[in-house]
Amino acid sequence: MGYPKFIVTLKGELRLGMVNRHYELLQPGEKCLGGGYYEFDYLSGRLLLSGASTDFGKPRWEYLDVLRIPECYRGLSVVYAPWGDWREGTVLSERLAVEYI
Repeated sequence: MGYPKFIVTLKGELRLGMVNRHYELLQPGEKCLGGGYYEFDYLSGRLLLSGASTDFGKPRWEYLDVLRIPECYRGLSVVYAPWGDWREGTVLSERLAVEYI
C-alpha cells in the first residue's frame, strides 16, 4: 500500500498517486522539480498539497510559468502549504498559469 504523494515534473506536470516513493511517479527519462503529499478537501473544492518529497525535496514552483494539471481536477482550487497550514497556503492558480491535460 502506498501513500498519497505528488510530484511536479520539469515540464510542469502535476502528477499524483498512491506510492511508497516519489520517484515511482516519474516516467523513464523525466526530471522532477520536487513533490510532497496531497489530500482532497471536497467541502471547499480544494486539492491540498503540502510537505516535501524525501526523494526530490519541496516543489520549486519558482521554476514554472505554467502548471499542467490533469483534466479530472478541473474546478478544484490547488493550494500548496509547505507545513500543511492551509490558511498560509499559496493558491497556485493565482501564481501560475494553469493548463489542463
